[in-house]
Amino acid sequence: MLDDIIKERIKKLNELKKQGINPYPEKSNVSHSLEEVLKNFNSLLKRKKEITVSGRIVAKRGHGGLIFLDIKDEIFKIQLVFKKDKIGEKNLNFLEKYFDLGDFIEATGTLFITQSGEKSILVKKFNLLSKSLRPLPKEWYGLEDVEERYRKRYLDLILNEETKKRFILRSKIINIIREFLNKKGYLEVETPILQTVYGGANARPFMTELLALKTKLYLRIAPELYLKRLLIGGFNKIYEIGKNFRNEGIDREHNPEFTMLELYAAYKTYKDLEKLIEELLSFIIKNINKDLEKPIQLPKKFKEIDYEDFLYQETGLRLNASFKEWYNKAKELNLEVEPNEEKEKIWDAVFKKFRIEIKEPTFIVNLPLAISPLAKKSEKEPLKTSRFQLIFNGWEIVNGFSELNDPLDQKERFEEQVKKRKKGDLEAHPLDKEFLEALEYGMPPAAGLGIGIDRLVAVLTNAPSLKEVIFFPFMKPREK
Repeated sequence: MLDDIIKERIKKLNELKKQGINPYPEKSNVSHSLEEVLKNFNSLLKRKKEITVSGRIVAKRGHGGLIFLDIKDEIFKIQLVFKKDKIGEKNLNFLEKYFDLGDFIEATGTLFITQSGEKSILVKKFNLLSKSLRPLPKEWYGLEDVEERYRKRYLDLILNEETKKRFILRSKIINIIREFLNKKGYLEVETPILQTVYGGANARPFMTELLALKTKLYLRIAPELYLKRLLIGGFNKIYEIGKNFRNEGIDREHNPEFTMLELYAAYKTYKDLEKLIEELLSFIIKNINKDLEKPIQLPKKFKEIDYEDFLYQETGLRLNASFKEWYNKAKELNLEVEPNEEKEKIWDAVFKKFRIEIKEPTFIVNLPLAISPLAKKSEKEPLKTSRFQLIFNGWEIVNGFSELNDPLDQKERFEEQVKKRKKGDLEAHPLDKEFLEALEYGMPPAAGLGIGIDRLVAVLTNAPSLKEVIFFPFMKPREK
């Protein structure tokens, strides 16, 4: 049936061309967007001003000498009314024969309100702007398969208004973040995506090659080490919003390509950045609550829980418990761990299992040194760091810490990471000699953080997974 519809539409296309009509003209004469029409409807109606609009045909109805079309442009929709006594029988028949759902139309006319109270345009003339060859799924077979929504996001955006609204809101949130940071005196910067030495996180990279220099390159897993070079260079308050790439599994919270904000401030501590995050989230929510289906009410002060205390509450084990105790606890919790797994990996797996129960925004603080190779040691507890994670509605959306600026300490930690790598930990941090050299010139005391933009949008819009907030999430290729 679908093939028959496509053949029929191609036939119409060829007939239009034979009549000298271009089904895909370059130019349109739109005078008003549908948003402008609807927002200024009463004033345009009073002035009886002739306007020209365009949009995709999403509904078509006919009654004798009348044809009604609903057209849509972004999230706005209006009804076009075609009367035989206004456009002539020939044009009405032409419209009926050659215009299908999914086509883009340009229509010129005046505004009026129907007897049923619907805002409409009485059309005087019209043109075809783009002929669609495939019918919209809703009309013929539906777009019920969730995977199809992600693979064919363009159809999801056409058919599901909520999807489009969520992505518009995503853009708004990013703009609000920029507005907030710019007002705070932060400078937006850019750092390399292609790197000769990757770093700034514990993750496996994607590899590529620069053919001109026969050099192995990596897609960045984080911009951190380059942003710290800018601190060394004399910039005090900087941020970057951009793509990171990590060669890891795909699930509700992970996509190989994702958007991060990283921010650094000289002469600040992680405690200062906790306050900044509270202010930032309050500012975002203040500006988007009217757009949310379920408005968010933030507490004035976010909760704070020690990482070790949190694990102890959930497991009865302290960090210094034996490997065997932690391994047995992981197995008891049905976590996938190997007998030769490092203990800190088990801590992390257990933590992730229980953090999904944290609903209110909560700072998890004092994360262990063993899993924090770039964070400053806690002055009170040397085996812990001045680091926090913000958990909100079960998601980790922020990671921040007072930055390690002691080059000798940093070198030792890199060397420990290299040992872990040799033991088989492919996510261990590599040793970056050029960064260490930069650090030896002196970096001011500073604090930095990273915000997962995709995760933040998912939390604020109550999305069930990252796939709902990334336009084109990575999907496993279809089997041939």
